[in-house]
Amino acid sequence: MPDRTIISWDKDAIDTLGILKVDILSLGMLSCIRKAFLLINNHHGQNYNLATVPQDDTGVYDMICKADTIGVFQVESRAQMNFLPRMLPRSFYDLVMQIAIVRPGPIQGNMVHPYIKRRQGKETVEFPSNPLKKILYKTLGVPLFQEQAMQIAIVGAGFSAEESDQLRRALSTFKNNGDVSVFHERFINGMLKNGYKKEFSEKCFSQIEGFSKYGFPESHAASFAMIVYASAWIKFHHPGIFSCALLNSQPMGFYSVNQIITDAKKHGVEILPQCINNSLWDNTIERNSKNNLAIRIGFRQIKGLQKSLIEKVISVRKMVFKISMMSGANRNYLMGPYPN
Repeated sequence: MPDRTIISWDKDAIDTLGILKVDILSLGMLSCIRKAFLLINNHHGQNYNLATVPQDDTGVYDMICKADTIGVFQVESRAQMNFLPRMLPRSFYDLVMQIAIVRPGPIQGNMVHPYIKRRQGKETVEFPSNPLKKILYKTLGVPLFQEQAMQIAIVGAGFSAEESDQLRRALSTFKNNGDVSVFHERFINGMLKNGYKKEFSEKCFSQIEGFSKYGFPESHAASFAMIVYASAWIKFHHPGIFSCALLNSQPMGFYSVNQIITDAKKHGVEILPQCINNSLWDNTIERNSKNNLAIRIGFRQIKGLQKSLIEKVISVRKMVFKISMMSGANRNYLMGPYPN
């Protein structure tokens, strides 16, 4: 891009220099949602944004619980889809926990099975103390978020603010480099001093160690959950528009174009083929013979085709192209603009 310089920095070097680092995530799905909202406005006259999507839609949560989530942000992976029927999220905060729990940190820290057993009523929800209950009550006594791990260190093990910040830095490295282990003795001794049993203290530290292999802060999971719900709401109520916007936002996610189209058909969406007279570069939404919305496949789905060439075709097709076929051994398809 003209007049722009890209410099690659190591994140630790950025921290040493005191430069603010901001991660901008989920741009692909945010683009997809924006395109879907525009299509909804164009074809239904309804103006939505992330803040105005209707909340607590039972049908949307039913779809999520059935793991009918191809293309839906975050919960489209095989691991998430396998977990959804066990988690059965029925509220926004359930989605927050769904996002946080299917991560290497909670899995390595052995937090998944205890949480599910407690959620399903197969295991009693117990708290070792009232101070820790205030930290863990929302997640049924199982730490799922980075903040909870830090709060356990402060409240349970008596970590100072400085020590807690050092622990946070160790947790945010996302590397199995042993940084968290240096806090083991300090943590266990602090827990024992505050009256907690050795077995429980070791279990807590094991869970905290799990977060060093990638766990989410609660605010991060909540932000993602908002996008999960919005994308699921569009898919449930406007499957054709969602699939069209998803196709126009590729490459992203786990699924190929063919899988997205197959899933759209499964949800009753008609797929119209590329047409020299009606297709644009992007996939579009148009009315079919029954006046239902259908997806018209765009030229962008043809590999090797240049957008500039299609723009020229579109600019000269003021009169409709017709296709004629020459007879004989050398049959060629000729295209030219002719009036209807």
